[in-house]
This record gives sequence, structure tokens and C-alpha cells, in this order.
Amino acid sequence: MENIIDQIQVLPLMGVFAREEIEGFLRSGEFRVVTHKKNEVVHLEGETCTKLEILMSGEVVVDRIDEDGNILSISRFREEDVLGGPLLFSSDPNYILTVSAVLDTTMLEITKKCIFEMCFSNQRFLEMYLQMISNHASLLGNKLKNHVERSLREKVLDFLQVQAHRQGVERIELKESKKALAERFGVQRTSLSRELKKMKDDGLIDYDVKWIQILRR
Repeated sequence: MENIIDQIQVLPLMGVFAREEIEGFLRSGEFRVVTHKKNEVVHLEGETCTKLEILMSGEVVVDRIDEDGNILSISRFREEDVLGGPLLFSSDPNYILTVSAVLDTTMLEITKKCIFEMCFSNQRFLEMYLQMISNHASLLGNKLKNHVERSLREKVLDFLQVQAHRQGVERIELKESKKALAERFGVQRTSLSRELKKMKDDGLIDYDVKWIQILRR
């Protein structure tokens, strides 16, 4: 129990509560630590949001699956990120997207009733919760706007630049399959392969099965 309380107290929103308060929430069942295996569906589209979830470890992805089965990855959530915040007190608190675990993931679940009580009793928590909701809405809006407005070529080049910076190399190691990359960009695998070939023909990139290199922006 002591170790779990330590892990919870360093999470966003939780640092404003004393250890005794967190222990009380755990014992009452208002707080619950749960795990999801890699590739497990955490929430289905249409499911009602009944709790706030804070990632303690792992990673989840929020996907939109269209009628043809195409997957658009909207956002990824990692350690200390929060799920369900903007949705919990909505008049229509149903998930409009599918949430799945990318890695083995541990989450802290907090009941809606408990969130309401914490907002009422702790002004600092209320301020942080409202700020988190506002930031989340703004971030999601920007992601959708950027996805609609940018071409596939721009998305690919931006992604490659970020990976080159992270890996510290010019020749980027491909750690995802083309199928996974296509899902990231919200297109079919064949569309991504076709665009990569055009970019290679245009002298923008060079690539093989396991790597890609930007030749010029």
C-alpha cells in the first residue's frame, strides 16, 4: 500500500492531497489501480465514461475507425497523462473514439463521485482539474486541425525530422511497421507506400526496409 501511495502522490492532480487522504480513497474504493495488457481495448466507441483515469505507466492510443475499417490515430497518452477529464461531466459522456493500450499499462481510476467531492473540498485541485480540461480540449482541436490541413508529405517529413532528432542520426531506424505508420498518419498502407516512393523519386528521402533518411526538406 505504501508503494502505491508513493506512486499516486507524484501524479498530476494528486500532489495536493495528503497520504492519509489518498489511503482513505483507496480503502473506500473511490481510487482503484488497474492494469491493461498490450493491445487490450480500454474503451470502446460509444462506451459511457464513468471515471477519470491517470496513467501511472505504459501508453494508450485514441483511434477513430471509419466505416471502411481505416484507422486514424488521434492522440497518444503516456505516463502522467489523464483520460476522461473533459468527458466525465459532459451531458453526453460517451466515448466517440476507441482507446487501446499500446503497451502494458497501469492506471489510477477515480470515480465521478470522488472527483466531484474533491473539486468541492479542495480549491487547488479544482483549479488544476479545470486547467487540465482546457488544455486537453485545445490540444485535441489543434491535432485535428493540423491533420486536416497538412498533406501526407508534410506529415511524413515532420515525423522523420522528430525521429532524426530523437535518435541523433541522419539515417532513421524504423521502429514501426508501414501499417503502423499509415495508421499514425490516418491513411491506408498503400497510400503511404505510394507517397514514400514519390518522395524518393523527388530526391527528398532515401529508404530501405529498416531505415529512412531525409535528403532535403
